[in-house]
Amino acid sequence: QVQLVESGGGLVQSGGSLRLTCAANDRVGENYIVAWYRQTPGNQREWVALITPRDTTQYLEAVKGRFAISRDDAKNTVYLKMNSVKVEDTGIYYCKAQNLWSRVETWGRGTQVSVSS
Repeated sequence: QVQLVESGGGLVQSGGSLRLTCAANDRVGENYIVAWYRQTPGNQREWVALITPRDTTQYLEAVKGRFAISRDDAKNTVYLKMNSVKVEDTGIYYCKAQNLWSRVETWGRGTQVSVSS
């Protein structure tokens, strides 16, 4: 089963940028749909963005035009570049990989993003 480790979170000022990394120990570019989720204070975990093996990407409406998901197949890594961040982007960001064949989902442990005004 794939294992995922997120990193890159931290404290950033409103309007700034941050890049989150999701490192996997399997070929996510071939066998998985990888998505980023976030859990903001007082809210349930919500989907933010996804990327498929064919490089199709989708985004939550609230982050369209600001966030970009990408993948480096040589490193088995998926990124979430966060630009023009807002205070409401504060939360714990999780990476999830769904195996295309078994449909099994695996989650990372998350990385904290805090945006100050």
